[in-house]
Amino acid sequence: MKMPAPSLPTAKVIQVDTRGAVILEEESPETRDSRGIYFPNHIEPVSHIAVDVGGSLAKVVYFTRSPEPPSSPSVAAIRSSSPPEPSTPRSNSPSAEFPTSSSPSSSNNIRYNGALTPLVLDSQNHGDGFTLNSEMLRSTMLRRTSQHFPGGSLNFERFETDNIHQCVEFIQSLIERSAKVNEVSIEDMRKSVKIMATGGGAHKFYELFKDTLCVEVRREDEMECLIEGLKFITLIPDEAYYFSDELIQSVSHPTPSPSDQLSLLPDGVLERPGPNPPKFAVTFESNPTPQLPCLLVNIGSGVSLIKVDEDGRFERVSGTSLGGGTLWGLLSLLTPATTFDEMLNLSEQGDNATVDMLVGDIYGQDYSKLGLKSTMIASSFGKVFKKGKGKRTFSPEDISKSLLYAVSNNIGQIAYMNAEKYNLERIYFGGCFIRGHAATITTLSYAIRFWSKGTKRALFLRHEGFLGSIGAWIKNIGPESP
Repeated sequence: MKMPAPSLPTAKVIQVDTRGAVILEEESPETRDSRGIYFPNHIEPVSHIAVDVGGSLAKVVYFTRSPEPPSSPSVAAIRSSSPPEPSTPRSNSPSAEFPTSSSPSSSNNIRYNGALTPLVLDSQNHGDGFTLNSEMLRSTMLRRTSQHFPGGSLNFERFETDNIHQCVEFIQSLIERSAKVNEVSIEDMRKSVKIMATGGGAHKFYELFKDTLCVEVRREDEMECLIEGLKFITLIPDEAYYFSDELIQSVSHPTPSPSDQLSLLPDGVLERPGPNPPKFAVTFESNPTPQLPCLLVNIGSGVSLIKVDEDGRFERVSGTSLGGGTLWGLLSLLTPATTFDEMLNLSEQGDNATVDMLVGDIYGQDYSKLGLKSTMIASSFGKVFKKGKGKRTFSPEDISKSLLYAVSNNIGQIAYMNAEKYNLERIYFGGCFIRGHAATITTLSYAIRFWSKGTKRALFLRHEGFLGSIGAWIKNIGPESP
């Protein structure tokens, strides 16, 4: 009796083994927010690619095999002229830095971290009726068995949605390269690959992906993918981070300033949120556990606030149109910056007091009775218009700082009110708006700390912009059961 030839597991039964998962080091600021995650114990091949296409950015996630963690590809791959920066520490040391990030991928800095592993075709009919005889199947198995070992990396890439064709070209090149590396035909490789698409662009660009790549494209619900991505990524050590109760002189700047010191009002409560709030030490979740229930504040072009119950059920409870797209759009009109990260860099050098009307501009001093410091913002952009004084000129740096505070403070306030309404203590902030930017993180974190009187905590993620694409990637697979 002829025994059937063995085959590797198919995607339908794959489970991700997250034991020993580690976030890879990166030597360049160009790839800090899209560093890979290495899974040393994962065995099964995975050949599907996830794409989350939003209004501003398209995020890609894919898995490649490797028995050892790959070395950092950033310096050689992107040919950056910038000097290497230290990686984010994985401790609660007071000297810990923010996990900073970078601009979207472009045709000049795309890097390919390994290749996809094609699923083995069994001896039954596959797709259009194509079959393998025993000799061909054994030959195929010999080639693929060498790749059936523990270890592999989850890889991340970003593209501007306006340049969606660059995203498609990247995926097409990845598929072609994977076919060559695995010594299979491009037709067989395409049969193995599946695009898991989410976000609004999953519908808008469905035909583009399907017709250009010649692979199966599945559209997944955007909110479901966000929650699945959050549940999965928070199981990775050192992924989530927050501010502890320990004050430090400075998190993002080496030179101490008066604003680095915690200021308490006479009754012992924290001062109200304002520019340059007190800075606390960064703490990473090195031994993560499921953190539900929670509120997920996803800040993309707009903002969605999603309440997640303990059993994983979710509901979009609020949102605002004033998000990353608002900041990006207005600063495109008001400054010479052409990318989102250029705008964030401008804000680092700005002084919002030249643009914003402060409490001190109105009272000439602090309004101590209400706990309002003279430096607190009373009106964003309030100094721009002065009747009878003609049109004034403001620096791009100061405009960027003012608008960043305006958008961030608004999001922080909405997040707190919804967390209070639904009695949720943990508030996760995700989305590409944050980008590991120190001023944004500090503003959001301190706003939650102040308004909740320390009863609620703002948590951030090192792959904050990839929740949707991560969720789409694991949509038909799940973490390894204990």
